[in-house]
Amino acid sequence: MDTQYKKTYGLTFKYLKYDLPASTVVFLVALPLCLGVALASGAPLLSGIISGIIGGIVVGVISGSHASVSGPAAGLAAVVFSAIAKLGSYETFLLAVVLAGIIQFICGIAKAGFIANYIPSNVIKGLLAAIGIILILKQIPHIVGYDRDPEDDFSFFQKDGENTISELLNIFNYFSWGAVIVSTISIAIFIYWDKSFLRKLKFLPASLFIVILGVIINIIFENFFPDLYIEKQHLVNIPEITHISSLVTQPSFADIGNYEVWLVALTIAIIASLETLLNLEAVQNIDPHKRHASPNRELIAQGVGNIIVGFLGGIPITSVIVRGSVNINAGAKTKLSTILHGGLLLVSILFLSSTLNLIPLASLATILLMTGYKLAKASLFIKMYKKGANQFIPFMVTIIAIVFTDLLVGILIGLATSIFYLLKSNFKNPFTIEREKLNLGETVRIEFPNQVSFFNKASIKETLWALPRNTKVVIDATHSDYIDNDVLSVIDDFKNTVSIEKNIQLNIIGLQDTYNINDVIQFTNFLDKETQQKLKPAEILEILKQGNDRFMQGKFREKYLRQQVNATSSEQHPMAVIVCCIDSRTSPELIFDVGLGDIISIRIAGNIVNDEIIGSIELACQEIGTKLIVVLGHSNCGAVSSAINLVNQGHISFITNKIEKAIAQCNCDRDKIIADKAMFDKVIQNNVTNSLDEILKESEYLNKAIISQQLSIVSAFYDTTSGLVSFEEKV
Repeated sequence: MDTQYKKTYGLTFKYLKYDLPASTVVFLVALPLCLGVALASGAPLLSGIISGIIGGIVVGVISGSHASVSGPAAGLAAVVFSAIAKLGSYETFLLAVVLAGIIQFICGIAKAGFIANYIPSNVIKGLLAAIGIILILKQIPHIVGYDRDPEDDFSFFQKDGENTISELLNIFNYFSWGAVIVSTISIAIFIYWDKSFLRKLKFLPASLFIVILGVIINIIFENFFPDLYIEKQHLVNIPEITHISSLVTQPSFADIGNYEVWLVALTIAIIASLETLLNLEAVQNIDPHKRHASPNRELIAQGVGNIIVGFLGGIPITSVIVRGSVNINAGAKTKLSTILHGGLLLVSILFLSSTLNLIPLASLATILLMTGYKLAKASLFIKMYKKGANQFIPFMVTIIAIVFTDLLVGILIGLATSIFYLLKSNFKNPFTIEREKLNLGETVRIEFPNQVSFFNKASIKETLWALPRNTKVVIDATHSDYIDNDVLSVIDDFKNTVSIEKNIQLNIIGLQDTYNINDVIQFTNFLDKETQQKLKPAEILEILKQGNDRFMQGKFREKYLRQQVNATSSEQHPMAVIVCCIDSRTSPELIFDVGLGDIISIRIAGNIVNDEIIGSIELACQEIGTKLIVVLGHSNCGAVSSAINLVNQGHISFITNKIEKAIAQCNCDRDKIIADKAMFDKVIQNNVTNSLDEILKESEYLNKAIISQQLSIVSAFYDTTSGLVSFEEKV
């Protein structure tokens, strides 16, 4: 990507060869749109042109967007029409426009543009697709020569009493073969443009070529095929300007004390700002360079623009998605295109009206039709469908609502639908709930996310209030940077009332440093004698497996070690005895995610056994009450490696000689064992099995207890690479 495209602000003539042709295309499309909006608004016809000029030049210079184009918008037509009638004069209405601009300017200074960050992408994409569909539906009549309604009438119900559907049916009653021929040739050129030599002419985009060609074809019709000639009513119609002063109408400041003026100003400011922010976001969405423009700067630009528009007699302006889409599709690179299009509007009404009035509306309709096709491609619908119902349904609702109402109402309906799914999503899953099988039985753990908003209140309350009696609950907010006050109130009520009445043991952690709720520790997961006696060997094995799973995921449970120290200071009731290696990577308390007093670990190099170790196991089971024996080996064992390499100096031989049996059981060369990881692991597993067999052979007490199923013994293998412990139950 060219570094220039990364810039948000600034003006450059470096890409004039792209921006000038693009600005010409935008100007040709914007011209009839400006006139159409003015007509639909009940304002003087030239007021739309004034707004287009200011939107292009003034807003274009101040705005940070390289792609957005501003001007009079259809979304404000109904508001303008009713406001003029309500205020009684156009001059008073212009005062409201000036005040609306001031309000927008203040909003920009106050950084109110942050609202744009909260517009869901499914609504933005729905807006783009809806505009595309509307462009297609609204331009079909113009393509065949039916031009009764204003060019920019994008509402379903039109000012002329028709609607989008009836307008399409009427095309059979008003048909111009000349317009059909022009539009058919234009569409064919659009389709094959990129495959022809003409695409190499960067200064001549397809849109501009089509406009020029449309004029030439109609001149040919006039001179050689008069029956096909496109009549004046199907051509661009710019009113004749006799004097520059006839363009300007001054606002009436005498009515500044009229509260209705302020009410209209506020209404215009709100609607124009919302449309601008939505359209700005939409244009950035289709910008091939994905350049970001500050929404606050855009509000300032629009505010200044509307202040000047009000002083010069124009109607309110906003960022307009149709013009922006045409601008991008015409190949514009920088905001110079927007500024030049405003300059062309000014020049055209002063000097070029007679020339521009030769352009067939069918040519302009073709440009808008192809723009609509690019905005509403089938691939967009497929992509949104694959994202799921919570994205696809708001997307479709936005489209349908905009097509069958108008832009603003449709967007509001789309936003409401998106918010509904957002609330539904937050209600279902604002936090994670885990049910942990710990030493004291099942514990419900509720872990809050980084942000806990007001929208999460209902689901959190429902979850807490639905907990059964005598439950053990952990509310973990250690990862939360923000928790809404209403949610804190719910937690406080649960702690002080509900948990007490339902005999729920509650631990609250992570709140005391930031919020006015102190951490609460009402239970600690340590083993008492009663729990130890209730646990069965199979249950203990499952607890160890779950602990290893947490270890592998890095999701260690809160152990409250300080409280465990106090709880286990006078007694211990561990559930298992682990015979493992002294290797620094094999600490059983960590790899099984257990707390103080949960296990007895006997650590010796190579996890071998001797009389002293067997005696320790008997003591653990017979006197202390453990019910599970685990002999744990591990990959990359240094003791086994030493035995294979015949390391036996000093007392090391007591270790390596014990492991020799496991090496011999492989019946292969030592060098092969060292070179083959699978064979090396096999020696380790043989050694674990040998230690387990020796325990059963040498301890009559343990052997009988295991046969009677009072105890259980298992072999295990810890993979130092993955952290996984694999178990193989012996008895």
